[in-house]
Order: sequence, then structure tokens, then C-alpha cells
Amino acid sequence: MIRILTGALTVPEVRKKLGITLFLLALYRVGAQIPVPGVSKEGLASIQDSFQGGALQLLNVFSGGALSQIALFALGIMPYITASIVMQLLQVVVPSLEKLKQEGEIGQQRITQYTRYLTVGLAAGQSVGYVLLFRTFETGGTPLVENFNAGNVFMIAVALTAGAVLVMWMGELITQRGVGNGMSLMIFASIVSGLPNGISAWWNSGDPVFKILLPFIILAVVAAVVFVQEGQRRIPIQYAKRVIGTRMSGGGQTYLPLKVNMANVIPVIFAASVMSIPPTIAQFVTQNQDNAVQNFLLPGSWTYIGMETIFIILFTYFYTAVTFNPVEQADNLKKYGGFIPGVRPGRPTAEFLDRVLARLTFPGALYLAAVAALPSILFNQTTQGFAFGGTSILIVVGVALDTVKQIEAQLMMRNYEGFLK
Repeated sequence: MIRILTGALTVPEVRKKLGITLFLLALYRVGAQIPVPGVSKEGLASIQDSFQGGALQLLNVFSGGALSQIALFALGIMPYITASIVMQLLQVVVPSLEKLKQEGEIGQQRITQYTRYLTVGLAAGQSVGYVLLFRTFETGGTPLVENFNAGNVFMIAVALTAGAVLVMWMGELITQRGVGNGMSLMIFASIVSGLPNGISAWWNSGDPVFKILLPFIILAVVAAVVFVQEGQRRIPIQYAKRVIGTRMSGGGQTYLPLKVNMANVIPVIFAASVMSIPPTIAQFVTQNQDNAVQNFLLPGSWTYIGMETIFIILFTYFYTAVTFNPVEQADNLKKYGGFIPGVRPGRPTAEFLDRVLARLTFPGALYLAAVAALPSILFNQTTQGFAFGGTSILIVVGVALDTVKQIEAQLMMRNYEGFLK
């Protein structure tokens, strides 16, 4: 990895992309520290206990602590993630969206535009909801919002919505002009920013078993993540020789790599986002952090682990189906004269790829669910926090591996020495 990063710094274009990515991530972390107007610092201090445990703690981790400070980027990238989930689900059930999806790049641009509009609507609704919810957590003393009225609530909601839109824009800019997936990298930066507090909590822990075993469990989880992320099934591809004029070209053998975990960490992010919605709505409706839905879906509880596992498995299959189309792959192979030995081109090839993909996706989904749930089963995460949770480790390691691979791909496109070796 050090060799790849060193090589990236020597290529001007890759170095520029890395600079853009790091600058936008730094800007994102700065925005997570800027308070919105109209919120009292003393009032914020009185509601900090409400972020210890529950769905709000998970959302606070994904925002890098900005939510508990009601900072400009308090909503983080979660409204955009939720909007993306909704739009991808609607593409399956709404014929007009499905038709747009099949129109190629132009249709995808329209779907992206609809996703942005939905993100703005979700961010506006969440902004107002959070302000009203946090006001119920006040324990006396200085109020959270001075002169609580419609004008001040509107001003705070506009600031938070603008912050969410700015985060969405930065995430898309990282994906287009930087290195890696902007949405994943922003969550990566938010989780990494909480590691110092997590290390401090681990070191000051009064449980000796937890203090001794946690580093070994983290190393085992990281090793498992790297092992499975690198695992792939290589489908052999044979290309037929073609005669062009008086010359014979083509032929040769290659392979089609199918990863065990083709969906990467996206299903875990989606599952965490979906699992945080019901407790947050219940808190807003009941205006009480201790409610039945909150207790039923308490992170670290068996009900939470079970439902999160189901969502991870479903989202893994769904996202894999969205990103890899066996019919399209079979058509491309047939178009360029390629075939799988022992399998007829066309529909039989698509059915073969679909069977192989289904068999690979199931262990990949179980792996994601197991890694996300393991620390919650071994330790009580409601007291130890999410800094070293399975979801956090999986996202950090998975995003780091994916980013390094993309940097390596950028270097290979500009340096053919790697192919000669």
C-alpha cells in the first residue's frame, strides 16, 4: 500500500485527484465543527447524555459528532444515502423510472437529479424534526434554541438543509473528480474522527476482559474483511479468432472476476440507515427517548442484530443485482466473440453467470452480517459505543481497500510497466 501511495504522488493527475479528495474531506470535517446560528452552547451541553446509546449515537457516529453539536453538517451524508435507497427501490416498481434506467447515461442523469430533489426534501424534514426532538431533551437551564419560534426554527432548518446539500455536492465531486466513492469516504472520515475517543474509552474501561480481548478481536475482524474482500471466482473466458482481411486477429484466454462480496460495504451502510429511521421517528412522535420502539431496536440488542442481519442480506442481493447484470455481460461477451468454455453463448451464459453470482452472494452476505454483528454479540455496545463496532470496522477497512484499489487502477492506466511485470 505504501508503494501504491508513493507511486500516486509521482503522477501529476493522480496527485491532483488525491489533493481534491483530501481537500473536500478536510472541508467536510471543518463544516462538522461549525455551529448553526441560533443554537446555544450551554443548551447543547444539557442534551449530550441523549446521544449515549440508541439510534442517535449511531447517527452521531456517521456524522462525525456533528449531530450532537447541531453543526452545519449535522445531517451528514445520510439524507443522500436514504434518497439513493428509495430511488433504487422505486426503479424496480415504477415503470417510468425503470425505463429511464434503461436509457443509459441520459436516463441515469435524470434519476440522479430526482435523487438530489428527494435529498433536499428529506434533509428539510429531518432538520425540523431534529430541532423539535432535541428541544424535548432539555433538562433545564439554558434552552437549546433561544427565542424558540417559527422564524428561528426555519433559520436552523435552512442552515442544516443547506449543509446536507453541500455535503451531497462534495460527495458527488469526490466520486467524479477525486479518488474513490465520495459517499463511502465521507462516512469513513466521520468514523475515523471518532477513533481517539474510542481508544480513550477502551483504555479507561473498567472491564479487564474487554480491555484485553478487544485488540485481538479487531485484528481478527480486519483480517477477515481483507481476506473476503480480496476473494473472487474467476470465470474463464475464451475469445474466438477472427479473420480481418488477410490477417487473423483475436483469440486468447482471459477471465471474468466475480468477487465474493461484490456489494462491498454499501449494504451495511444501507442497513444502518434503515435501522435508524424507526427509533428516530418514535422519539419524535412520543417526545421521549425511552419508548417501546427505541428499546426494541436498541443497538446491540438481539432484535437489532437480527433485523440488521436480515436487511444486510437483502441489500447485498439487491445491490449486487443492480451493479451486475448477467444478461448484459452475456450480450457483451457474445458481441466481442467471447464465450465461457462448455457454456453456449447468449441466454445459457447469462443463466450460468446468474447461478454463480447467486452462490457467491449468499456467503458474501453472511460474511457482512457476521462481521457487523460479532462485536455486538461479544460486547455490550450500548455502553462501549460504536467506535470499534463491527459496522464501523467493516466500513473503514472496506472503504480503505476499495480506495487503494482505485488508486492502483489509476496508476496502471498511466504506467504499463505493471503489465510487463
